[in-house]
Amino acid sequence: MRLRRAVETDWPAIWPLWHEVVAAGDTYCYDPRTDIESGRALWFGPVPEQTWVAEQRGQVLGTYHLSPNQAGPGAHIANASYMVRSDARGRGLGRRMVEHSLRTAAAAGFRGVQFNAVAATNVHAIRLYHELGFATIGTVPAGFRHPRAGFTDLLIMFREL
Repeated sequence: MRLRRAVETDWPAIWPLWHEVVAAGDTYCYDPRTDIESGRALWFGPVPEQTWVAEQRGQVLGTYHLSPNQAGPGAHIANASYMVRSDARGRGLGRRMVEHSLRTAAAAGFRGVQFNAVAATNVHAIRLYHELGFATIGTVPAGFRHPRAGFTDLLIMFREL
């Protein structure tokens, strides 16, 4: 497994994974009907945003996006999003990407990482984030409309670097 910085020409390999995760509608606040070009604009932003891929034998199995959480006076706190292809889950790839993103964010000068919207039903991600030192610092009651569980809470999570 290799993690490397993604380039725009990686988008055709990232898109099927990105679309699979977003279309499921059960973890991200992105519109499940997001088209390929809108998805690219969301995942490949301007500098200082970074996009990374996790690949094995030339196959993209995961990706993450790292960016400032806010502009201006809030730009010292990062935000990150992670996606793992469904057939690659359960092998520690998500953990490797989160750990890598924490090192990458620290090297870029960020002082912390904040997740603004973690669906409370995403129990595997929440457990991983807690294991890696994130704290749940807030809850948006019924802030996420899960396709099967209905309205569920959104968690705000934070970790200092």
